[in-house]
Order: sequence, then structure tokens, then C-alpha cells
Amino acid sequence: MTAKKGSKKSVVLTFDDGPGRVLPSLLDILSKEKVPAAFFWQSRLLFPQRPWKRVLDEGHQIGTHSTKHVNLSKLSFNEQYTDIAGSVEKLENITGKEIAYFRPPFGQYNNDTLAVAESLNLVPVMWRISSMDWELKNNPEQIIDNVIQHLEDGAIILLHELPQTLKALPNLIREIRARGYQFTSL
Repeated sequence: MTAKKGSKKSVVLTFDDGPGRVLPSLLDILSKEKVPAAFFWQSRLLFPQRPWKRVLDEGHQIGTHSTKHVNLSKLSFNEQYTDIAGSVEKLENITGKEIAYFRPPFGQYNNDTLAVAESLNLVPVMWRISSMDWELKNNPEQIIDNVIQHLEDGAIILLHELPQTLKALPNLIREIRARGYQFTSL
């Protein structure tokens, strides 16, 4: 899957591994900059008191990133089904919204993973550009460089709900726009 293409070059920002502590601050930046995003959440981290409603109210998308971020390709079909279906059920029960998107943890999947996703009517979403933000705790500027060096129309950008990503996000958005890109949804 790639971003929806229009007359202008576009990219999609996606955030994995939440919902976490920096989510409200990420949402503040996205709101201020009028940038839509997709959030792929581990259902074990979603509690009714997390700001999930704000995510949806502000036009962002929520997808599943499994229950607890295990490498699904090492599990049997039934184990994968139980994990992903349970994750979708919890996300839908809390948010009241149908979950349409799925991103496998670590980007690892096999034919069983794809079969499970299809049986649950989930669209698998990978990425074209990895920010490598999880490795750059002390170097948020490198997050920006990692993305900017690989920009292309329709790219889905992998980010995470991390403090260093939060710090880089305003400049990342500015740099992407400076190169003639707009932001779109999945």
C-alpha cells in the first residue's frame, strides 16, 4: 500500500507502538500543522482513559499493531489469528470504530500473517521510509535526515511514539513541506 496520490506529491506519517506518553504532544503538533497521521497501536497499551477519542476526533486513523508486539512470523496461524483478532476486538470495543489497517510488528510477516489479515478484512500497511527513530534517542536530527533523504511520492513514513520523534516532528514536517510534499491519509 502507498499513500493516495493526487495532483501534488504526498506522503503519509505513521506512528507505531502506542498509545504512549508522548501521544498528546504528538497530537498537539499534528493539529497545529494540520497533518493527518495513522497510528498503529498495541492493544495491550490502550486503556479507555488514553486520548484515543482525540486521535479520531482530529481525523487520524487507528490500526492494529498486534496485542503485544511479538514477531508474528514465529507463531502458528492459530496463534497469529488469536493475537490479531484479539487486538482488533479490543481496539474496536474501546474506540467504537472499525479497525481496517494492520501493521505487523518489526515488519515481519509470513503467508499465515497475510491470510489472518485477509480473514479479518484488514489491509496490511508497511512503509517505504523508515526514520530509524527507535535507534536515535540522542540524535533527533538524524531522524529528519533519514526521512528527507528518501522522500518520494506516495511514501508511507515509519515513525514511533517516542520522545526523540516528538522533538524532531515539527522540523520534519517543515522539511517535507519545503520539498513540495503534502500529507495525506491511508
